[in-house]
Amino acid sequence: MSKTPSFDKERDYIGFATLPEQVHRKSVKRGFEFTLMVVGESGLGKSTLINSLFLGDLYKNRIIPNVEERIEKTTRIEKKTMDIEERGVRLRLTVVDTPGFGDAINCEDSWRVCTAYIDEQFRQYFTDESGLNRRNIQDNRVHCCLYFVPPWGHSLRQMDLDMIKRLQRKVNIVLVIGKADCLTKTEVRNLKERILRDLEDNHIQLYQFPECDSDEDEDFKQQDRELKASIPFAVVGSNTILDIAGKKVRGRQYPWGVVNVEDPEHSDFIKLRTFLISTHMQDLKDTTQDVHYENFRAQCISQISQHALRERGKLKRDSISSTNGFESVISETDRLLLQKDEEIRRMQDMLTQMQEKLKQTHLMEMKKNDSVIDV
Repeated sequence: MSKTPSFDKERDYIGFATLPEQVHRKSVKRGFEFTLMVVGESGLGKSTLINSLFLGDLYKNRIIPNVEERIEKTTRIEKKTMDIEERGVRLRLTVVDTPGFGDAINCEDSWRVCTAYIDEQFRQYFTDESGLNRRNIQDNRVHCCLYFVPPWGHSLRQMDLDMIKRLQRKVNIVLVIGKADCLTKTEVRNLKERILRDLEDNHIQLYQFPECDSDEDEDFKQQDRELKASIPFAVVGSNTILDIAGKKVRGRQYPWGVVNVEDPEHSDFIKLRTFLISTHMQDLKDTTQDVHYENFRAQCISQISQHALRERGKLKRDSISSTNGFESVISETDRLLLQKDEEIRRMQDMLTQMQEKLKQTHLMEMKKNDSVIDV
């Protein structure tokens, strides 16, 4: 009697509750990919921030150009890739840097290189996805763009607005105020308000945070509200480890004190790292797949369909013209054949008439001969 309840439980258990574990094991075995684009002019601490976020050194061999080179400098693309492993989970991180952006005297075309690179990655993925072998597709699409805003401006510049407008429908844009330690708390707050007002006035849409599910705990909801309220993130980066009161911290040493990069009172660095890595990395990838890539894919399919329709119309016109020409050739041939048939019939009639005349002539001669014999 005591075994009946356990037997009933086993009988009612199907087993699909282990699906999340199966997906987790498969995903961990395969590993993850994430591509981050960093856009902003030189001197805003982009390289330092990336090294601080991922605890690495992606820019060991970077050469700083001199003034003469910067005058004629154009924007180019630099890709850095590193493999990170944490608690058995592997991440292949690709950082796409844009050295030269905003550094030249004439920056009108700085956006072209960035948009062309994003479109090229979409196009390559679309080509691979449409091919025969789709098992090992390399995903190099840009999942997030950190756009750096200088702290010494009053708000977004015209170059910034033009760039963001061209990128907003291609990639998830996250605004970052670089080197925010040169601003007071009041100045940071005022700059954030002006930037958000400029975005609203110019109808620019950045990455939209997804709404929290109703079953999430209160701590996660509070964290989500704080992340949304921190946009644009005012950050400070540092690769230096300082010893402050016996505690190792990542910060910057100044004559007036120390800026602790990981202190929320000094910088939004922790919030940016939490958003970018801990809470929203997968949503950034999903938004890239479901929104930005689908828009690009729909445009490609529409262009292919229009091209196919034009080619089909052209073939149809060529076919009609060739058919008309063929029909004209057939009608001319039929006319000649009819003429030949008519001539043959006339000749046959003439031949028949001649045969009749000869026959009649022959009969008359026979009759004439018979009459002579009778006499």
